[in-house]
Amino acid sequence: MFVVFFSIGAASLTISILCDDLVKYYRSKNDLVVRQQAVDKLKSFNADLDVLLEKLEEDPNNNAKRLAPAVLGTKPEDANAVYPRATPEQLAAARQALAQDPNNQSAAPKLPNWLTRCSEPSRRITLFIAGSFLILISFTCFTPPRQSKVKEKR
Repeated sequence: MFVVFFSIGAASLTISILCDDLVKYYRSKNDLVVRQQAVDKLKSFNADLDVLLEKLEEDPNNNAKRLAPAVLGTKPEDANAVYPRATPEQLAAARQALAQDPNNQSAAPKLPNWLTRCSEPSRRITLFIAGSFLILISFTCFTPPRQSKVKEKR
């Protein structure tokens, strides 16, 4: 019984004292996952840009002639070429699609429910007091009895 009461009391004391550190740990773990996803996204963008640059280096004149009207909005040199014009609505939809954050926050680890409940100040105080009482009870009620002085003299 001593071990059970003492263990539960020590665990509740530890949780109530280290609650802020546990919250920081889980939040930093979450930040790490989100930042790693952002780094992976940037790596994929770099890979795509490297491929585009390689194609541009292969034939700079041809690609520049094709890309300039589309990017800069100038008139094409080739009279037979058709370059579609994007409407403002289409551009807004494309910007919105590109601006969406692919970092899925639901995939990142969140705070456990028990830690969310324990981090409330009133519950932390309750955990601390309950743990203290359990440790005191375990030491006062479950310690081995002392030998009486009368038995020691004999």
